[in-house]
Amino acid sequence: MSPLASRLLLVLCLAAPLYAVEKCTGNDAEKPNCTRHSSDEGRSPFLYGSCMQGPAGTPGRDGNPGANGIPGTPGIPGRDGLKGEKGECVSEIFEEPWRPNYKQCAWNSLNYGIDLGKVADCTFTKLRSDSALRVLFSGSLRLKCKNACCQRWYFTFNGAECTGPLPVESIIYLDQGSPELNSTINIHRTSSVEGLCEGIKAGLVDVALWVGTCSDYPRGDASTGWNSVSRIIIEELPK
Repeated sequence: MSPLASRLLLVLCLAAPLYAVEKCTGNDAEKPNCTRHSSDEGRSPFLYGSCMQGPAGTPGRDGNPGANGIPGTPGIPGRDGLKGEKGECVSEIFEEPWRPNYKQCAWNSLNYGIDLGKVADCTFTKLRSDSALRVLFSGSLRLKCKNACCQRWYFTFNGAECTGPLPVESIIYLDQGSPELNSTINIHRTSSVEGLCEGIKAGLVDVALWVGTCSDYPRGDASTGWNSVSRIIIEELPK
């Protein structure tokens, strides 16, 4: 429907009651524009009019969301729950943090020329029985002989070689050499004897370096710590 038609229809609807059929009561039945209805007996006269209903309009859009309401009052506190079952007592074990534990024994120009026996020792206090000991000897070693020979340097712990898992050792083997050199080669080299040993109980430990022979070979002329610094380093390590 056009806008002009809609306005005309609105004007007709507003003006219709002024020109509507008049309802009559009493002796007004003779009026030309008066119509009597059986349901109008005893009522006062009034104007009555009607219009045709137009088509439905376009649905409106949703309005803007409203503001939040006033917060409600707190509810009634709840009741205590049922009593739980008795728990088990669990004891926690807190281990102490690992602390470094090491020691160094050093000698200046040890110059020890024995071929069999203890060369040097260093005592150490081991704090735990479940730890391992790392041992290191660093110093000059030498072996010479006219015929083939072999010499062995090794550590002992409280007088016994390591069994957890194996001995800590180093060897030097020297062949008889050539006739021109007459097998009198005499070289001193800084070398090391190093390893880990497990299974040693806590407490004072006597760590010692020894020199001995290799199996199935004759001994030669050994020298340890010639003209240089020698040292034994002991360190306790966690397993």
